[in-house]
Amino acid sequence: MKFDSALFYFPPPLPPFPRQRALDSLLFSAISSSSSILQLRQIHALLHRFGLHASSFLVAKLLRRLTDLGILPPDPYPSLVFSQVPSPNSFLWTAFIRSHSPTLSSASADADSPLSVYSLMRRQFPPPPPLTFTFSALLKSAQCLSDGIQIHAQTISIGGFDSDLFVLNTLIDMYIRCGHLIHARQVFDEMPVRDVLSWTSLIVAYSRNGDMNSAAGLFHRSPVKDVVSWTAMVSGYSQNSQPREALAVFKKMQTGGVAFDDISLVSVINACAQLGTCNYASWIRQQVFAEMSDKDVYSYSAMISGLAAHGRADEAIHLFEVMVRSTAVRPNRVTFVGVLTACSHAGFVEKGRCYFSLMMNEYRITPDPDHYTCMVDLLGRAGLVEEALKLVQSMLVEPNGAVWGALLGACRIHVKPEIAKIASEHIFRLEPDCIGNYIVLSNIYASAGMLDEVSNIRKMIRGRGLRKNPASSWMESGDGVIHEFFAGDDLHPRSKEIKEVIEYLLQSLRLVGYVPVLSSIVYDMSDNEKERILKGHSEKLALAFGVLTTVVGGVIRIMKNIRICEDCHLVMKMASGAIEREIIVRDSLRFHHFKNGLCSCRDFW
Repeated sequence: MKFDSALFYFPPPLPPFPRQRALDSLLFSAISSSSSILQLRQIHALLHRFGLHASSFLVAKLLRRLTDLGILPPDPYPSLVFSQVPSPNSFLWTAFIRSHSPTLSSASADADSPLSVYSLMRRQFPPPPPLTFTFSALLKSAQCLSDGIQIHAQTISIGGFDSDLFVLNTLIDMYIRCGHLIHARQVFDEMPVRDVLSWTSLIVAYSRNGDMNSAAGLFHRSPVKDVVSWTAMVSGYSQNSQPREALAVFKKMQTGGVAFDDISLVSVINACAQLGTCNYASWIRQQVFAEMSDKDVYSYSAMISGLAAHGRADEAIHLFEVMVRSTAVRPNRVTFVGVLTACSHAGFVEKGRCYFSLMMNEYRITPDPDHYTCMVDLLGRAGLVEEALKLVQSMLVEPNGAVWGALLGACRIHVKPEIAKIASEHIFRLEPDCIGNYIVLSNIYASAGMLDEVSNIRKMIRGRGLRKNPASSWMESGDGVIHEFFAGDDLHPRSKEIKEVIEYLLQSLRLVGYVPVLSSIVYDMSDNEKERILKGHSEKLALAFGVLTTVVGGVIRIMKNIRICEDCHLVMKMASGAIEREIIVRDSLRFHHFKNGLCSCRDFW
């Protein structure tokens, strides 16, 4: 049959280029979706079958996927794949350089370093021109300042990269990682254009380095502030003992409608802990945490731990129960540290046992030393010192200094010299230079009347050349000045007034039943001498200064570098009602909120 060519059109056969591009696209997709080295080897075989094993485009993708799957030098396969391309282009060289990054690869020889691969690339004829991504891969792989400077010099000598925003941001990151903030700032200051990453990188670096003045200067100049820069300021102030500034930034963050993350929440809770005030803690819970739309295990854990630190055990436990019973959030190890701390601070022995069992049996979390420390502290303070020792001896992990220290502390409270000796043998081996442990053991022996042992401990301290840090307390006055007091201190400008306030206060407290707790002084001396020493304890001096510098209804905040003694705890509790002020003491272990004659620890500490 004859066809009329005017009625029928027969297109010519497809040229090879569209077919080749379709095959490239198919193989590229196959490489992207591969999930194992076996699949990649099969695809590599197909490249050979179709004569595409020398395609820089496909081999670069194959190398990137090998890197993603962890197939890296010194494994010879990536080098074999690369070597089969006779004229690699810049993209393939960049992929090969990235595969040699020391943060990814275990290759350590100089010949296998990214800088060596780059040097090999530059020796080709003609040399493939480096790309933006070539330098970013090199800078991210730089492990020391000398390598970073060589790469920086290359970006300048080759030209065209001294104004590349991506390369300059990676340069800043490299100098920060190498610990040279001055060089990072110089790159930043000379940048013709900056984006939010440029500003944020330096703000975060300054914050982590404790230079909050420089961080704040950049933060206020930054035209665009993302959640990372806001969080860096909050966490930076919090970590550098500037809690009021941290809270101020966090409030501005809220006012500006910036969505805060878990790091911000943890940092602001830490700031509240430093200030030691329930008002801020309540604000965080009611105004911040309650309004979070997507609460996860990190935000719950931060709140539970914060409440526990402030002695608000009932609220911490209630929040834990809400989380496990009313949400899909599963507690992690940090969550259980928080709830066990709450039980320990409040003396909830049975609840502590229950949560410890729940953690292991229902949530399959293996207890670590932090969990055991909470349990040993809880049992020991409750007088169950023998049970605490058995728990330590049955631990699934090696007990650390904190575990044995908790047991030693329990022995001090309940005067258990035999168990104290066992604990001290371990803790002296783990922490031979911590003088506090020797002093606790000496005090236990003194309380038990074992004076020969006290003498031996003192000889041991002298023999090891250990020196005790003097007990001190400090507080901030209304003008922002920090006032520090040492035991028996009479160097403060208002020392005379402070001593008068202490005498008047103690006389007033005696009228309502105060009797000095002389057992707080374990040394062999007269009762009058013990009473004189107790009057000069640093927290009492700080309390008297607080009375002089605050008004009725105000708050006196005291920080102390060691544990508060029983006598000072009693005085603080009774004084809070007598002077009509809330007293907040943060000692080396926890917060004590004294108000109207009561303490948040319920006398269990």
